[in-house]
Parts: sequence; C-alpha cells; structure tokens
Amino acid sequence: MTRHALCVLAAIFAAPRAGPAQTFKVARFNIGGDGGTDYLTAEPGTGRVFVSRGTHVMVVDGATGKVLGDIPDTPRTHGIALVPGSHHGFITNGGDSTVTMFDLASLAVIKKIRVATGGLDGIMYDDFSGHIILTNHSRPIGTVVALDPASGAIAGTVELEDDAPEGAASDGKGRIFVNNEGKSTMQVIDDRKLAVLASWPLAPCEGPTGIAYDRAANRIFSGCGKTSVVIDPASGKIVATIANGEGVDALGWDPAQRLIYIPAGRDSNVTVAHEDTPDRYSVVATVPTMRGAKTISVDPVKHVAYLFQPEYGPLPPGSPAPAPGSRGPRGPVVAAWFFAISH
Repeated sequence: MTRHALCVLAAIFAAPRAGPAQTFKVARFNIGGDGGTDYLTAEPGTGRVFVSRGTHVMVVDGATGKVLGDIPDTPRTHGIALVPGSHHGFITNGGDSTVTMFDLASLAVIKKIRVATGGLDGIMYDDFSGHIILTNHSRPIGTVVALDPASGAIAGTVELEDDAPEGAASDGKGRIFVNNEGKSTMQVIDDRKLAVLASWPLAPCEGPTGIAYDRAANRIFSGCGKTSVVIDPASGKIVATIANGEGVDALGWDPAQRLIYIPAGRDSNVTVAHEDTPDRYSVVATVPTMRGAKTISVDPVKHVAYLFQPEYGPLPPGSPAPAPGSRGPRGPVVAAWFFAISH
C-alpha cells in the first residue's frame, strides 16, 4: 500500500473542566504491513516509533509515516522497551515466551531470551536499577521479571496478586509500581530486592492498564475505563480523578508540558488532561482517532503522541461464526493507520 498522509486536521473540543482548551493537530498515515497490534514505543528525540504488528515490529518515522525498518520473528508480540545506554532494544513475544534483544542502530536481532513464566505482555526500562521490567500474564499468578539489558540475563522474578498485570512505572528511587487489571489494584515492588512492598486499591478506577510517573510532582497516573486516577506514592491514596473514554490500554505523559494522554479504543478518542497542580487536573481536549486505537506513546523531546491501529475488512464468505462471548476471527487488514498528535 502507498504510505502517505491522509489528512492533517485541527482537533479541539470544549474542556469539561476548568482550564483553557488547546488545539491539537492529528496527522494520519497508512503505513501498510500486516498483523494486529498491541503497544508502540517512541524513541525520545529521534522521531522513530516502534510499532508491534503481531509477528514483527515495524520502525516508523513519526513525522512522515515512512517505514524505516522491520524486526521479524516476534510471535504474538506485545511491547517494546529501549535502552540507549546499552544500545539495545527488547520486545516481548507471547507466542513463544521469549524476549527479542536487538541492536538499536542496525535493528539486527542479537538473541532471543527464553522467559519460563510465560504470559509475556508489558515491558519497560527502569533507569534506577538498570533492569528491563516485564509484566507477565503468567499462570496461575502474574509475575514481574527483571532482565539485565547488557547481557539479557534474568536477574529475578516477583510473584504478584493478580494474573493480569499491565503497565509498570519507576519512581527512579528504587520502587516500581504495577497496575493489576483484574483486581483493580497497584502493587509496589522494591527493585533492589525484587520483593512486593505494598498493594493499594485504586477505586474508583476499574481495570487499570496504562501507567506513568511524574517525578517532578511525585504522582502516579493510572489509566482506567471511564475514570483514570492520580495516586500519591507516599501514601497510596487517590488524590484526583480524570474522566475519559472506554477501552484504555496505555497512558502517555509529557513531563515538560505536563500533559497526560489517555487513549480510548472503544470511544475512538484520546482525552488530554493538564496537570494544573499535583492534585488538580483539567481536561483540555478530546482528540478523535479511530475505534480500536487503545495504546499510545509520547516522545517527550518532540512533544508528539503516537497511536496505531489496523483497519480490518470483512471476513471471507463461509468463515465460521465466532463462539459466544468471544471476539472471533477478523477479516484481512485493509489499512494500517498511524497517528501523530501534536499541538
């Protein structure tokens, strides 16, 4: 398919809370390629965005939508973490319970690391411990696994209280915070000892997924359906809520502009909230995207938020009906939409 920008449009909606509305531009590109998606990761300052595509990872120029490269053999891939200090990137592969370790410059695969817990899903880099942190939908219980980014060796494993851990974030001081989607809790991990320190209920949040940490204000943002929450990590208490759409699966945070991006895949939009003070937040825009676009990544240097979602055509004639309660098979990918939100 031809890779080109379909449109650049201004998106501005009245803010439902106090605070000035802001104007956001949305550039949309059809980047082609096959496969579904989960997470994407923006490389700070370079303009490169790593996009999961089911069995491979596409590397896209965020400004033009041009495909710069492709990393193969990532069965049922979920997330991508980048470690500039070691010049390595890491990809979680749920299909064969491995992590792909690759060279950031050449994109060449260095090795595949076997992770015995299974259920590989979320991934992030903890700059305090220097570990790559995996959050795994393991069975019978979810796990956090720490990897050494230079060698790829497994440094340790922590058992959680839920079999559906989602995003993780670091305070840069020795603690990691993990969202548990099934129990709607957040667990606190000591990243030196790799041990659980605490568990906090997140009500009124339901099904927490995306997470970000504001180190300047010392606040944690947890992305949830309908109502996302802000947590004080000193006490574990909810100090603010943010109204947003349904179908959230990640969270974007721009610390310089103090903007939180909350993507809603079911409602086809992104709620953008401004941190007015550590305990007060104003929704400044609701930016339209498309149904299914539920994960997001922000380049904190270029101040651009990126999303990706394939568009599926109808199933071929004679395809079996989906089982009750299941999503069922999808039709072929007819377009692959990459979004860049800026203002």
